[in-house]
Amino acid sequence: MKGRHIVLSALGGLLLTGACVQAQAESTIRIGLGADPDMLDPHLARTYYGRFVFAAMCDRLVDIDENLKIVPGLATDWAWSDEGKTLTMNLRQGVTFHDGEKFDAQAVKFNLERALTLPGSLRKSEISSIESIEVTGPYQVVLHLKTADAALLSQFTDRAGAMLAPKAAAKADFTAHPVCSGPYQFDSRVQQDRIVLKRFENYWNKSAYHFDKVVFLPIPDASVRLANLRSGDLELTEGIAASDVKTVEADPKLSLAKVIGLGYQGITFNIANGKVDPNNLFAKDARVREAFSLAIDRDALNQVAFEGLFTPANQGISTVSPYHVNMPIAPRDVEKAKALLAAAGVKTPLDVTLLVTNNPASQQVGQVLQAMVGEAGFNLNLQMNEFATLLDRQQRGEYQLSLSGWSGRPDPDGSIFSFVHSKGTLNDGGYSNPQVDEWLTQARQTNDPAARQALYDKVVKQLNIDMPIAYLYFEPRIFGLNKKLEGFKAWPDGLVRLADVKMAL
Repeated sequence: MKGRHIVLSALGGLLLTGACVQAQAESTIRIGLGADPDMLDPHLARTYYGRFVFAAMCDRLVDIDENLKIVPGLATDWAWSDEGKTLTMNLRQGVTFHDGEKFDAQAVKFNLERALTLPGSLRKSEISSIESIEVTGPYQVVLHLKTADAALLSQFTDRAGAMLAPKAAAKADFTAHPVCSGPYQFDSRVQQDRIVLKRFENYWNKSAYHFDKVVFLPIPDASVRLANLRSGDLELTEGIAASDVKTVEADPKLSLAKVIGLGYQGITFNIANGKVDPNNLFAKDARVREAFSLAIDRDALNQVAFEGLFTPANQGISTVSPYHVNMPIAPRDVEKAKALLAAAGVKTPLDVTLLVTNNPASQQVGQVLQAMVGEAGFNLNLQMNEFATLLDRQQRGEYQLSLSGWSGRPDPDGSIFSFVHSKGTLNDGGYSNPQVDEWLTQARQTNDPAARQALYDKVVKQLNIDMPIAYLYFEPRIFGLNKKLEGFKAWPDGLVRLADVKMAL
């Protein structure tokens, strides 16, 4: 399999000797990704891997630093009104989009209104507190909110804050020809093979970027990504497998960069999304979902699949967040799981289908889960899918259970609201609890950390009762890189930031 990927890459023109010489001359960085991103439109996209491309291609209104503090981006400064319902942002001048269109306040207004109104936009619930956008000067916008929103600025550090060229974004083929204002502009894409970006010569901070081209290579198998890194066919790869950490550390040509991440992995139950199978007992009774969760030994899963490097979870708020809810994880209890199934009138064995991404790490997790829940009476069938396909099926409700996660956001709202609020745009399970909706909305509307913490405590405890998602573990972000690559750091959000990253001579 390793050899097959390298041969295919060579056929794609990436590993031929001549291409390598050209790549050296053009100062190219090749980055391995765990899967092919979905559509290259920040308002419609949902994959973690697409965020790598957007980070290089699309500047955002604001960004975060290594400590998750919000810092200027295309907005140089901002101010809130006393009641927290008006946000005034001053914008960076002298910025142009890749097609030459000027970035200004009108462009910001266009982008935010597009994110709120575009059919299928996954950013709607993230910035739903915005009532209107007012242009008060060529480089100043005022956002008028329906209610105070403590999480809004954090949303602007990601896809909701990505600025697209208005004229290009109005075209029907934008996803095939995305245009932003970041340091690198779109060059070409071959599905399931590569995405190529080239340096944007008119970028406002061009001197901080040292590569002429950035090539993203989707390689689902972590061992194949590592083989390409070790052979010199990648300069950087995300998602080093836990079992490969020691290999990277022992290789004199490689370095390892890792950090505790904001993201989680879990099992989403289809409760009311799409045409739910009337025989889907997970949709009918929370006790069935709780039984499934209780049949899982999260500590053992971590040891078997990840050599103890991951962190068991019972919520979507990472341990690196100040809002992480300090609540013990329920230990595995097979007998209680059986009792819950009996009380729910379930006859075992109960046939269940779980969507799993078609990479070795996810398959191993699926197989461990298969063995664990089998002891409680679940006959778990694994259905393998390419990552973007899995998310598409999950979004359309064509599943019973799905093994998927989220890369996490600096503010807890970004890791929980869209997934469990009744109107959340990423609520693929169709879960609805008016009390949880109210708590989540209240947490958005206050800037008092203590008040927000109390509300998230209530949310997490209720979700452990209703169990719309069985959270499994928090993921560290582990990168492997060529030792000659200088200036790279791993950040908690897991993204690759290429500013001041270069190859040593």
